[in-house]
Amino acid sequence: MQVISKELYKTSVKAVGGRDGKLESDDGLLSINVLHPKELGGPGGATNPEQLFGGGYAACFESALNLVCRQRQIKPDSTSVTARVTLGKDAEDNFELAVILDITLAGVERSQAEDIAKAAHNVCPYSRATRGNIDVQLNVV
Repeated sequence: MQVISKELYKTSVKAVGGRDGKLESDDGLLSINVLHPKELGGPGGATNPEQLFGGGYAACFESALNLVCRQRQIKPDSTSVTARVTLGKDAEDNFELAVILDITLAGVERSQAEDIAKAAHNVCPYSRATRGNIDVQLNVV
């Protein structure tokens, strides 16, 4: 397990009601209702933990991509990351997550973009946290 030796940022988010409740950050900037999606028997109509995880992962990974590009002095026309999150069950009936990251580095040759994506996967804190725990696939588009 990695230990944080230099704290850069800290926050907290309180959940009340689980998947059919509310999330609120300690600074009040995040205040959102969550509901089970229709696909899981809920009413839908609100966000859910998988969407929030996907949004956080996509934003963090795109920042890591841009960091690697700056370090290598590569200037893509644009970048984007879409996180496709799947909630499912494994063979033992345990809940599991899987993520496919659709990565775009416009104006960058494909093999170079794949190399940048792999480097970003080593930098991104979400990638580091999930490595060996969930299936994450990098898909350079």
